[in-house]
Amino acid sequence: MTEHAAPTTVGQFSASNDAESVFYYPPAALVENSNVLAYAREKGFADVEAMRQWSIEHYQDFWADMATRMVDWYVPFSKVLDDSKAPFYQWFNDGKINIVHNALDRHVKTWRKNKLALIWESEKGDNKTYSYWQLFKRVNKFANVLKSMGVKKGDTVTIYLPRVPEIVIAMLACAKIGAMHSVVYGGFSVEALHTRIQDAQSRVVITSDGGYMNGKVVELKKITDDAIKHSPVVEIVIVVKRTGHEVEMQQGRDLWYEELMALPIASTKCETEQLDAEHPLYMLYTSGTTGAPKGLVHTHGGYQVGVATTLHFNLDIKEEDVYWCAADPGWVTGHSYIVYGPLMLGATQVMYEGAPTFPFPNRWWNIVERYGVTVLYTAPTAIRGLMRFGEAWPNRHDLGSLRLLGSVGEPINPEAWRWYHRVIGRNNCPIMDTWWQTETGSMMITPNPTTPLKPGSGTRASFGIDADVVNDQGEHASDDEDGLLIIRNPWPSMLRTIYNNPDRYIEQYWSRIPGVYTAGDSARKDEDGYFWVIGRIDDVIKVSGYRLGTAEVESALVSHPSVAEAAAIGLPHEVKGNAIHTFVILKNGYEANQDLEDALIAHVGKVMGPIARPEAVQFVPSLPKTRSGKIMRRVLKARALGLPEGDLSTLEQ
Repeated sequence: MTEHAAPTTVGQFSASNDAESVFYYPPAALVENSNVLAYAREKGFADVEAMRQWSIEHYQDFWADMATRMVDWYVPFSKVLDDSKAPFYQWFNDGKINIVHNALDRHVKTWRKNKLALIWESEKGDNKTYSYWQLFKRVNKFANVLKSMGVKKGDTVTIYLPRVPEIVIAMLACAKIGAMHSVVYGGFSVEALHTRIQDAQSRVVITSDGGYMNGKVVELKKITDDAIKHSPVVEIVIVVKRTGHEVEMQQGRDLWYEELMALPIASTKCETEQLDAEHPLYMLYTSGTTGAPKGLVHTHGGYQVGVATTLHFNLDIKEEDVYWCAADPGWVTGHSYIVYGPLMLGATQVMYEGAPTFPFPNRWWNIVERYGVTVLYTAPTAIRGLMRFGEAWPNRHDLGSLRLLGSVGEPINPEAWRWYHRVIGRNNCPIMDTWWQTETGSMMITPNPTTPLKPGSGTRASFGIDADVVNDQGEHASDDEDGLLIIRNPWPSMLRTIYNNPDRYIEQYWSRIPGVYTAGDSARKDEDGYFWVIGRIDDVIKVSGYRLGTAEVESALVSHPSVAEAAAIGLPHEVKGNAIHTFVILKNGYEANQDLEDALIAHVGKVMGPIARPEAVQFVPSLPKTRSGKIMRRVLKARALGLPEGDLSTLEQ
């Protein structure tokens, strides 16, 4: 199964203790029963690596096969890829499809009708379960509610909900009738929500009275009210009752979800719209370096093919699995590997509302044990956070149901990888360390269950993905040479454009090396061809796996009356991966002190949400800038880390 020679025993290190020189081999039984090995054998390949190479060299043939195997079509496609308007690629564009047909409709016509689709647990410990039939009926009811509100094919609905089943129902209901959804993470605050509503021009917003996190109520309805004060486009706000605390309801605009679902308009019968494969499914906003969030657009056809394929091959989902992706549906991980992917594969999955350490640091391990979770997919930030509490908490639980682990959101450091493998996986669960982006829609660099693993490496490109590391001229980088991470060929789940800004789409992703997708990350490949992702090459800070634009943070600081100028950088953090550090020039008449620093940190949290709160605010008399006035953040970062500052020829003197 591998080109490497004598296997190194799992957990056994070389004399140098170098993570890059040691392979962790998967259990033989897991390899033998893997979905990917079954496919490779069916196709007549010598091994999985040979199949992977074929899928990259013949990527259109591979994706055509996946589009036929993994999903059903109302009208079959005859053309796989249309590259006539590259880089605005189109996949399967003469086919008719709807992702909800593959996530729900087809299952309720089979024995899966009564299979558990979703097990939801609240932070307080109560739970709800939905069979595929029950979820199908709830989605139909809410789709009819949306239609009664005038929502139609092509409209955009903004969803701002906590981690509750209704967020899944709302997303699926939008997709069913051909409306785009724009989900805004429930941790974002007023300004972030406002800008996303305005850019999407959403007439309907779905929110909640509140949500629970760490035992406290998050005031989502109040945040929504503040956000739409300056959004005249909003006509209807549908409010899910979660906490039950009193909230203001504006007559004629605000409507309770539960009351709507009890009306005759909420029929359990609703036809799923037959859509062109390139019909937009959703837009998801991600931060950019200009301060304006980018609405990244994904479509029904190619997106579902990419998501279903990667979940089937890389996380090896099977009928008997209890799968848990411990992310939030408000992020792309939740879109692809909570809401859509597992349902397309007919899986049973767990969804947990709250914090991993509430009320105690064994909450996750308790959930794994009680529900018999077999596949756990989570973020390095969460792993590092749980590591701080030691091994006693997970060791008090039977985690023997786990057979596969996954990591997503950012590169996982080798120390956290080994802890995850040894303590949670009991040295028996391979870790699928996945690299991908909101833009890519699905996994791009990842192991599969047959891959020998190296702690901290995403190993190799996924099936059908031609990834590489190149220098600034676009030439293949040497082994262990840092360079730009690129994708050479298009893939089905790729973003189609930036909403209302096609020029920015070209400039951002396709202009640095013409004809090649530039991911915005730096990386290197080792002598075994394994990828090691280093970090962002642009001014986006990844905090706890979430991408935050430096310009957005700086804009939030400057909106405070005391601040004249500001700069933000990311510095390494033991738990978060990166933490935001800021530099501020005060206006005349303001004095730098601890109270003002605390006030500025709180102000950023109020404007952008708690995830964006800076770790520190440093008051400075000036900022390093180019002669054209651009802040040189790399210089600030080098100074903070005590590193060489590099070329300063453009620095303003």
